[in-house]
Amino acid sequence: MNRVAHRTTIALLLALVLMGGMLFFLAEFVMESGDWVVFEGNPHIYNGTNIGCGIVTDRDGELLLSATDGWEYSDDLSIRESTIHWLGDRDGYISAPTVAHYAEDMAGYNLFNGLYAYSGVGGQAKMTISAQLQKVALEAMGDYRGTVAVYNYKTGEILCAVSTPNYDPDDVPDIDEDTSGAYEGVYLNRFTQVTYVPGSIFKLVTSAAALEELDDALDLTFYCSGEYEMGADAVTCKKAHGEVDLQDALAVSCNCYFAQLSEVLGKERLQRYVDKFHITEPLEFDGITTAAGKFDVENAAPVQIAWSAIGQHLDLVNPSRFMTFMGAIAGDGRAAEPYIISEVSSDKSVSYRAKPTMTDQLMSKDAAQTLKSLMRNNTTQIYGDGYFPGLSVCAKSGTAEVGGDKEPNSTFAGFVMDEEYPLAFIAVVENGGAGSSTCVPIVSDVLLACKDYLDAQ
Repeated sequence: MNRVAHRTTIALLLALVLMGGMLFFLAEFVMESGDWVVFEGNPHIYNGTNIGCGIVTDRDGELLLSATDGWEYSDDLSIRESTIHWLGDRDGYISAPTVAHYAEDMAGYNLFNGLYAYSGVGGQAKMTISAQLQKVALEAMGDYRGTVAVYNYKTGEILCAVSTPNYDPDDVPDIDEDTSGAYEGVYLNRFTQVTYVPGSIFKLVTSAAALEELDDALDLTFYCSGEYEMGADAVTCKKAHGEVDLQDALAVSCNCYFAQLSEVLGKERLQRYVDKFHITEPLEFDGITTAAGKFDVENAAPVQIAWSAIGQHLDLVNPSRFMTFMGAIAGDGRAAEPYIISEVSSDKSVSYRAKPTMTDQLMSKDAAQTLKSLMRNNTTQIYGDGYFPGLSVCAKSGTAEVGGDKEPNSTFAGFVMDEEYPLAFIAVVENGGAGSSTCVPIVSDVLLACKDYLDAQ
């Protein structure tokens, strides 16, 4: 009798273990099946490392990529080149994290019906970019290396973002054998994966900190003789600007003024506002984590702190993050965070729709509005409204020294303050020389195309 009871107990325990295992598997299946289905080895979804189902379109429905029968790109060469850093190439040298991120939605998988993509059709991902604006941006960049991008700071939609150099995925060049340097860094999306020395566009960060901290920031004047000595070192300007206040200093980009302003603010307050503005933090959107920036003054000498406040020393910024900061100034201290996929649909139903998110209140409304006025003055007095007819552009240029015998990088960032054109932008041209002379014509072409596009909607 005891033997029967013992065997019954063992059988019961085994049954409980089996049931527990089944329940565990069922729970894992419910929670993880989507990930199991879209792993890269699944031949029903992937061709090698590339997704093998569905299509990707621009915001207007223009075909950018069809993955239903191999990878077929747009028939338009300029569109293929200008979107390759978002779509990727067939060999996986240029990654496409956004396409991979939405593989489950593209495949149309759900727990009860399995894979819609099993039919060989797949879903449709709609991007926020305009193919036509991408073409304009690519042409505006010409032979320069760098990036130019524009986004809607109220909705977060990226209207265009081009990284150069690039290539035609339908006619891949022999990059390994190229000795011209034309394809240097071609596999990187310079808008998301790269950081740059910002140069004088970083003076906007220092100006914002001053407006938040100093009651007399607008009235604070310093004298510029062309050189400001700081111990055994000095900060220099290209010319003597004389007695200048914040508005004039920002307009003429007076290094000596901002060196003296850095002494008033101090490194602790500068660091606190860099952190508050999230200038060096990576952005995350649509499967992308952007490169992190850098601002390091902890052990810096006074002259190094001054150069950091000017946008040099060890400063690094990511273009997409700094563009978002521009949006926050335009939005009275807050902006929508950027994104590039608006929706994914499969089998006539929407499986994903973007939900725009806002930044924190990065600065006070008063500080943002004052900074808007200062940046507007930059355009009217320095860059010229003639470059931007019909648009009220607020901006700051930068010339970022990169060391050695290389030409400095050119930077230009800002926004449009018109209600009907809520656009923030950034342009970076590697080794382009003076920021305004190189970048302003590029941004002019792109912003005017954006204006025409929005007017036609």
